[in-house]
Amino acid sequence: MSTTTDTSAPSRRRVSPRLVGWALVALVVLAIALDTTYKNPDYKVTASGRPAFNAEQYGRTTFPKAAAALEKNAQPLPALVSAISDDPEAAGKKFGHRSGTGPYSFAVKGDGIAGKASNGVLPVKVKGLPKSTAVAIQVGPALPGTAVRDAAGFIEFGQFLNQVEFADAATALNNEVKARVLQGLDAQALEGKRVSFVGAFTSFVPTTITITPVKLEPAS
Repeated sequence: MSTTTDTSAPSRRRVSPRLVGWALVALVVLAIALDTTYKNPDYKVTASGRPAFNAEQYGRTTFPKAAAALEKNAQPLPALVSAISDDPEAAGKKFGHRSGTGPYSFAVKGDGIAGKASNGVLPVKVKGLPKSTAVAIQVGPALPGTAVRDAAGFIEFGQFLNQVEFADAATALNNEVKARVLQGLDAQALEGKRVSFVGAFTSFVPTTITITPVKLEPAS
């Protein structure tokens, strides 16, 4: 009895495992490409993937809000000094803001007679203050301190990655004061004239008040 072979069924070709592997790799690469969002090469992120802090941009966008908050909450300087003298802690809780357990910073407004600007500050004699209280307004070029940041009331340490960013935020706001408030200001020409101001100060010593202004102009 002879055996016959059925040749009607189509023959099956074996697929190389290497070819299958390369196909899978191609599919993975394609999926990654489709799921990737391409960013501008200038866009920077931290090691954790968080957008890097841009101090200059922060200053530009935040300063108008900080200045508005300070104007809204500013207390007349003589009344505020009196409240601080009577009870520093109560005055701080009622009118000020602070980071952690540091000194309170206050939003303040007032007017007075300007003295001779020197060493980056403009002394101002404000009516209603004790004679022992010296008031000066920072006019630059250096603007040390964090009063604008701290007195604004809505800027907290927890909004930043670390202490460096928190400090950079204060510097950025002070730089905006230079650009928006003090640029073009002739502080020497204000001597003997009445000026009005809105700004912030940190209460370190009750008899010395150094204000970083968000508004400074000759009084009408």
